[in-house]
Amino acid sequence: MQSTHQPVTYQRYTPSGFEPVSAEVIAEVPLTLTINGQVWLEFLCTPTYLEALAVGFLFNEGLISSAADLASVHLCAEGDNVDVWTRHPLAKPPVWRRTSGCGGGSTSHLSPAPAASPKPENSGYAQTAGVPAPDFSIAASALLELMRQLMASQELYHRTRGVHSSAVSDGAALFLQVEDIGRHNTLDKIAGRLLLEAPPLRPRILLTTGRVSSEMLQKAQRIGVSTVVSRTSPTSLSVRMAEEAGITLVGYARKDQFIVYAHPYRILTELET
Repeated sequence: MQSTHQPVTYQRYTPSGFEPVSAEVIAEVPLTLTINGQVWLEFLCTPTYLEALAVGFLFNEGLISSAADLASVHLCAEGDNVDVWTRHPLAKPPVWRRTSGCGGGSTSHLSPAPAASPKPENSGYAQTAGVPAPDFSIAASALLELMRQLMASQELYHRTRGVHSSAVSDGAALFLQVEDIGRHNTLDKIAGRLLLEAPPLRPRILLTTGRVSSEMLQKAQRIGVSTVVSRTSPTSLSVRMAEEAGITLVGYARKDQFIVYAHPYRILTELET
């Protein structure tokens, strides 16, 4: 496995002049996705959970519906290619649209649209993937506590900066936290881990440090959460998509406050709890 960080010596300027500093920077590596023997595209990513990244990308694109669609998933010894074989033929999309994500994401969707519900599986997450979670409510203080936990547990961020983090929650605790230079990659990694690891949980909330653009909202909808919480802002298109999809969309969740852009009824104030 490739290293997630690299040593670097840089010159820091202060009012007293330059001084050398030894530190670490986050790794950015290319990863080729090969489907049934055909090269499809190349990711730029942080080298963690690379098999999950490939599988989650296929799931979030609506190209597979569950882990049962996979014959094999193999990361090469050099760590720069994931070879995926499926149990049914997959047609390579003729056009990849560049997304607004860090690291230059790609999608075959030419316009945002609700994701199709996948086939049911026997157990675990795959049984409910892509199906909106049953409605629930969460106290505002509990939501802020989950975001505090996300920020505190960013191992790579605290070591190198320059990296996004996302996690899913059942409303009580964080699960499957991942970090990557690309915010969109974090959602593909989460989707892939949910399919490959099949944890016995029903994720209701997605928490992320990244901006919630349309492709982020679309991936969150595909994962099946009913609430998306970000440390930063949504875009106008993601707000509209959240309104239409019935997803509670929260931005600027910091310290003791946040902004709800769509469907605030799931979040209870202290007077309501």
